[in-house]
This record gives sequence, structure tokens and C-alpha cells, in this order.
Amino acid sequence: MHRRLIAPAALTASLLLAIPASAASYVPGAPGIGDPYYPAYGNGGYDVSHYDLRLKYQPATDELEGTATLLATTTQDLSRFDLDFLLDVSEVRVNGARAVFTTSGEHELEITPRTPLPKGTAVTVVVRYSGVPSSKQAYGFTSWHRTPDGGVGANEPESAWWWFPSNDHPLDKATYDVSVLVPDGSQAISNGTLQSTSSRLGWTRYNWRSNKPQATYLATLAVGRFDVTTGTTEGGIPVVNAYSKDLGDNYGAARASVERTGEIADWLAGYFGPYPFDALGGYVPNTNTGYALETQTRPFYSPRQFANGTNVSVVVHELAHQWYGDDVSVAGWKDIWVNEGFARYAQWLWSEHEGEGTARELADYVYAVHPADDPFWTVKPGDPGPENQFDLAVYDRGALALQALREKIGDTDFFAILKGWPTRFAYGNASVADFRAYAEQVSGESLGALFDTWLFRASKPAAPAAVRAAAVRVPPKSWKQIAATNSVHARH
Repeated sequence: MHRRLIAPAALTASLLLAIPASAASYVPGAPGIGDPYYPAYGNGGYDVSHYDLRLKYQPATDELEGTATLLATTTQDLSRFDLDFLLDVSEVRVNGARAVFTTSGEHELEITPRTPLPKGTAVTVVVRYSGVPSSKQAYGFTSWHRTPDGGVGANEPESAWWWFPSNDHPLDKATYDVSVLVPDGSQAISNGTLQSTSSRLGWTRYNWRSNKPQATYLATLAVGRFDVTTGTTEGGIPVVNAYSKDLGDNYGAARASVERTGEIADWLAGYFGPYPFDALGGYVPNTNTGYALETQTRPFYSPRQFANGTNVSVVVHELAHQWYGDDVSVAGWKDIWVNEGFARYAQWLWSEHEGEGTARELADYVYAVHPADDPFWTVKPGDPGPENQFDLAVYDRGALALQALREKIGDTDFFAILKGWPTRFAYGNASVADFRAYAEQVSGESLGALFDTWLFRASKPAAPAAVRAAAVRVPPKSWKQIAATNSVHARH
């Protein structure tokens, strides 16, 4: 082996390069990402690119063991950083070395690496943990739901804390590998594509992969006994649907609705452009929740969504979110209109497709059925506040704003905007202001007054010329089903 002699001056220079900057430049990452609606959600100082979750779950006791490996890059000189998490942690390693950790607040896991981390450093964080997710609460609620044969993690705007440590805010998207070991006879359902399964010694491992950026709240896990169906859309996307075996009277209606997923996704692509992911489906676990959620590539549906029979409209809503909410996610939670107003409008378009009331008829009805003194009009969809983030007005008044936009700029520009938006901000984040700017760019019109009137004023707007304010108050056929569709937890 050849040994190269290093001159003293060169040695000094190399040592200086290896020494971190002044300790004063290394500070803790913020315990929140900066969202005014939820100041403690997410964290500052780093950006996650990939989550690898290797889990073992016992349905009978709701016990979860896991090793989470996070690949991240620092965005500042870091002395310490937080993850959002609730379960019990036994070990944390940062770049292979044991790190000091503690908990604080409702859901903060504070991690101090052995050596400070300079800005721009590639970081591997390994967290070993265990616990009973259903025993944990934060801010007085839980996002982990027990079922007769297992459990489900699904909620908005948060659900990750209950089953994996994360930077829990839509601004920090990442790809995922989720590997779950469950007793033989149980199945594990998650996002993306099932890569493989293997069985050994009475346990079966399911390996799921999401290879496109995904917000943490859109990650989901369900363990139980399911009937699983598979297929392919006309566009070639593989479809995996799953139904709890014990749905009872709701089983038929749930399956008759969710099995139309491929058809609906192909139909939506005509309005929103090519489906943005390489997997598709939905699942209906036997929970007592009352909502559905757009968990990426595989929406979650509560059995109650099908208590009155088939409910294809809710499937339309959650699949529309795959473009509006999942592909393009909110920049901040105040931008929720860019999710919910558009998913509701997709339901109106589906109603028209099915001959059960046109989008204009539904808009007329929504406008007419809420008098000027109805509190409905006090909610501002463009910035509703955290207490009203998932209020009915965000959905329905939000869809009214889109109908008003359509009437002002005409169908050609309106539908060009609907299709172009998911491409313009693909796999990223955007705000209400971004949407207005994009709509003005495409249409060539100034839209400030329209957006202010329909999204930011706490009063009933004057009816646009094309909307018949005196519409007959007889709802279109599809109205009750559409009106009953909420995509989030009732606590919001």
C-alpha cells in the first residue's frame, strides 16, 4: 500500500474542513413546520424523502412493534430535531450512532444526535418502538380505530402519530415501504402496490410500496380479515379493493360501490388528466367511524357510508382527491378548499353524468336552500379556520365557487384549468392563491373579485347571472347522497 505524506499546512486545512461550524450555528429544529392552523404539526430543520416501516401487529391485543427508518436531509444546522409520534420508543439511532431522545408536548419525540448535523447533510434515522395504538390520545382524540379483528390508522389532518414517527405535515412528502407481519389468516392493507407476501411459523408478511410522494396523513394501515378483489382499469392501472368479512348488511352495498373504482378513475381522468399513481383501489374495514378519507391510491371508507345502499358518489369524491389533495396537496391546512371544493364538484359532475341533476342544477339548489342568514355563509372556504376546516360550507360553498368560476370564464378555460392544475403542481403542494394565479393565467381574466366574493366573504354572495337564485327547492335526485358525503372525522 502506498502511503502519501501530507504536509503540515495541508493537514491543517483538511482538519478545518472536517470540524463543524461554530456550535452557535447549530440550533434545534422547530417543533412545528409553521402552519398557523396547527402550530405543533410537522417539524422544522429537515426534509424526509423516504419512510421504511417494518412492523409486527397482533390483532387480538392491538400491540404494534416497529422499526422505522427515515431518510432525510437537513435544511439547517441542527443540534436537535423532533418527530411527531405517540408510541413508546426504545432506541433511536442517527447515522448509525445511538441518539438521546425524550418526549414533550402532546406528540413530540425530541432527538439529539451524538454530533450536530450540518445543513445539507443526508441523515438516516432509525426508531425502534412498540405500544398499543388504540390506548393513545392527542388533543383528546384518537386516529387509530379498533375493529373486531384488528385495527385501522386513518384520519385527517393527522393519523401517522399513532403508528409511525414522522414529519407530519403535507409539506413534507415522501415515498414509502410498509412491511407488516400479521398472524396467518389476517391481512395487512396499505397504500400503493403489494410487492410480495411470505409466510413462516404462523405469521404472514405483507410488503407494500408507494413510489410517488405521499403526505403523512395519506398513509394508511389496516389489519383484519378481508375479502380482496383485484382488477385493472381500462387505462392499465392495477386495482386492489378490500372488504371486511364481517360488514354484515352493508357488505353488498359497499362492494357494489367500491368495485366501480376503476370505471370512475378512468372517467375522472377525462376531467383531471392521467391518473397520477401506479396503484388504485379502496378498502372498507368494519369500523364505527362515519367518514371516508382519500388515503393515497387506496381510499378508506366507513361501512356507514353504505348504510342506505350503494353510494358511488362517495367513491367519486375520494377518487377525485387522488388528483386534488394527493397529487397536489395543500401548502397549508387553510388551503383545504383546493381539496374539498373540487372533490365535491366532481360529485356534481358525476351526478350530471348519471342523469341525476346537472352541476348547475345542484349549484342552484345549494344557493337557494341556504338563506342569507344561514350560518353556512359565515364560513369562508378560502380560509375557514381550523374549527371550520371541514365544515359543510367548505364542500358545498366551495363547489359553488367553482360553478361561479365556470360561468365567468366559460367551459373551455374552466375544464382546461381542471386538467392542467394537477400537472402544474404534480406531486407537490399549492395554495388557494396559487390556484387563483393559475386560473388567471389560463383564462387571461382578472379573478380577484370572484375569488374574494365566493371564498373569503362571510356573507351570501349575490347570485351570478347564470345561477337561478329562485330555483325550485326540489333537490336533484342525487342531492341527498352527495350532501351526506363528508371525507373527514366528525370532530372537525
